[in-house]
Amino acid sequence: MSVVTLTKNNFENEVMKSDKPVLIDFWASWCGPCRMVSPIVDEIADEAKDFKVAKVNIDEQGELAQAFKVMSIPTLVVVKGGKVTAQAVGVKQKEQILKMVK
Repeated sequence: MSVVTLTKNNFENEVMKSDKPVLIDFWASWCGPCRMVSPIVDEIADEAKDFKVAKVNIDEQGELAQAFKVMSIPTLVVVKGGKVTAQAVGVKQKEQILKMVK
């Protein structure tokens, strides 16, 4: 499954109405740690069968970043059934990210 790029226009359908958990990566192009996490998130998305993987560019989607109270990036959030079930800030290893979703 590929990474879904989230915007305020598709957020409701892709995340809140999703029948699968959604791992969301809040990032920005100027963020060094984000560039370290991004390939890991992409790899997880390629392998994911039981959940969706999405990304939010905070510079383009500030409203979504505010809604999730994102203060530092990268921030990883897991949403299941419309509720946040896990959140982590900073660079994480693949295993740590996968544990968040399970």
